[in-house]
Amino acid sequence: MTRLIVYSRSYCHLCDDMIEALRRLRAGHDFELSVVDVDADEALVARYDELVPVLVGIRPDGVPQQLCHYFLDVEGVESFLRDDDSRRIPG
Repeated sequence: MTRLIVYSRSYCHLCDDMIEALRRLRAGHDFELSVVDVDADEALVARYDELVPVLVGIRPDGVPQQLCHYFLDVEGVESFLRDDDSRRIPG
């Protein structure tokens, strides 16, 4: 199953907005959503600090892809999810 990870932090209204929009997107797409607090890990702070919120998609093959930051790119995320759906073999 495709995973979407929001790298977030407390008291971040952009983070809350992105998470809520992703929850609404789940109605039409099958994905697992995780939220990770960047402030809990120095390496994540170093990587994402000024970009939060950051959305990373991981397909079942395990390859991560940064999809957007600050604001949800709905079209980009839907395209990423559709590409994953088209790779599945029915059955």
